[in-house]
Amino acid sequence: MSLTSRTTGTSEIGSLCASTAGLAGAVGLFAAACASIALQTADRHLATATFGYATGSLAHVDVEQLLLTRREFLTATGALALVPTSRASDRTAVVPRAAAGKYDLVIKGGRVLDPSRRFDRMADVAIEGGRIGTIQPAIAAADAADVLDARGKIVTPGLIDLHVHVGTADLPPAALLADGVTSMVDGGSAGADTIDALVRVAQAAPNRVRIFLNVARTGVTGRELIDIEAADVDAARRAIARHREWIAGIKVRLSENVAGERDLEAVRRARQAAGSLPVMLHVGQTFSPLPKILELLNPGDIVTHIYSPPPNSLLDGSNRVLPEVRAARRRGVRFDVGNGRNGHITWPIVDAATRDGFWPDTISSDITGPGRKVRVFDLPTVVSKFLMLGMPLDQAIACVTNHAAACVSAFKGLGTLAPGAPADVAVFDLREGDFEFVDNVDARRTGRLKLVTTAVVLNGRRVPGQAS
Repeated sequence: MSLTSRTTGTSEIGSLCASTAGLAGAVGLFAAACASIALQTADRHLATATFGYATGSLAHVDVEQLLLTRREFLTATGALALVPTSRASDRTAVVPRAAAGKYDLVIKGGRVLDPSRRFDRMADVAIEGGRIGTIQPAIAAADAADVLDARGKIVTPGLIDLHVHVGTADLPPAALLADGVTSMVDGGSAGADTIDALVRVAQAAPNRVRIFLNVARTGVTGRELIDIEAADVDAARRAIARHREWIAGIKVRLSENVAGERDLEAVRRARQAAGSLPVMLHVGQTFSPLPKILELLNPGDIVTHIYSPPPNSLLDGSNRVLPEVRAARRRGVRFDVGNGRNGHITWPIVDAATRDGFWPDTISSDITGPGRKVRVFDLPTVVSKFLMLGMPLDQAIACVTNHAAACVSAFKGLGTLAPGAPADVAVFDLREGDFEFVDNVDARRTGRLKLVTTAVVLNGRRVPGQAS
C-alpha cells in the first residue's frame, strides 16, 4: 500500500519557518495565514511512503513526512479559520487532535487474530477515519476519543458470511450484524423476476450485502428448476446488467427435489448467465454424481453444502474423498460449508472428509429466519462446530474473513485488519465449558470451546447494543 504525502519545497520551508518565528498573538496568526496562502499557490512535489503490510512493519518512510502539513500547522496555530477553502470536506469543523484524541477508537488489550497477515498476538487496534490506523502492543488510552476494552477477548476482522437468506422479514441483515457479520452474500433467494425487492433490502442494510442471483427466474420456491426453462439465461443477464453493483454471482440449487434429472443442464445455464462472475452450486442428494457436476465448473466457482450426506456426496465407497473433488480444488474451485437446516451437513460425512484431510475453504451459515432457532443459530456457532471438530482457531477465522472475502470481488480489501483497510472488527469471548452442537439430523455432540460475540465495529463505528 502506498501513502502519498506532500513534500515542502525549500522556499516554502523558509516562509514557514519565518512565519513561525514571528508568531506573537494576533500578528502571529496573521503571519501564519499569509504563509498558508503562499503555500496554497506554490508548486508541490509528491513523495511516496511505502509500508510492508505482509509483516506489519514499516519498510520505508520519506523523512519529509516528519514535516508539518499545511493543515496541521494551521490547526496548531489556530489560523485555519482565516484560510479560504473550496472543497466541502474542508468546510467541516476541525477539532485539534489534542482535544479529540489521535484516534477515533482504540480496541485495547485483546488477542488480535488476523489470518490475512498471520498476525496472532496481544495488541491494541487503533481506528481513524473509518479505517484501521495501526496495531501496536500498547496504545495510550489518552490518544483515543473512545476505548473498547477487549482484555481476555479475541479481536478479529468483521465476519463475512458467504451464504445467507435475508430477503424475508424474519431475518433482516441488521440481525446478523450483532453476530459480528459485517458483510454477507444472499445465496439465491431471488431470481430475475424478484431481484428488485432483494436489492432494496441490500441497499437499506447497515452492513454490506451482495447477492448471488438464482438462475431460476422465481428465486427459491422449493422446486424452482423442475421445469428447466425457469433457468432463463437472458433474464439473468439482464438482471445482472441492471444491478451490477449488487449481484456478485449466480446461484443454482441442484438437489434432485429441486432440479430433477436436469441438474447438469442447470449448471450449464448458470455458467452461461454468470460470465466472469462466480457460480455457487448447492449440492447434496443430486441426480448426477458430484464428479460430473464439478467438470462444468470454472476456477472461483463455489460448491456449498460440501458435507451433505448421500446420495452423491464427496466421498467414495471407502469413505475417502473423491479424487475429482481434490482435482477441482487444485484448479481453483472453492468448497463451502453452508450449514443450513436440512440435508446439508452430518457428522459422519464431516468426520470422514476431515479425517482424509479435506477441510472447507470457507464456513457459511446458510441461515434463514427459522435457522435462528434451530440447527444454525448464528455464524459464530457454526465456526465453533469446526473448532470442536479439530480445526485450529486461526484457520476457522480465516474461513469467515480473508478466505471468504477472496470469493467476492466486491469484498476485496475486507476480511483483514491491515492498516488502511475498512475498520470492520468483531470481538469475541472464546468461552470454555461444555457446549452442545447439532448437525442436520439433530445428532448431538459436545464441544469445549464456543465463540460468543461481545462487540462489533462497522466502518470504524461501534455497533450499539453490545457490552464491551
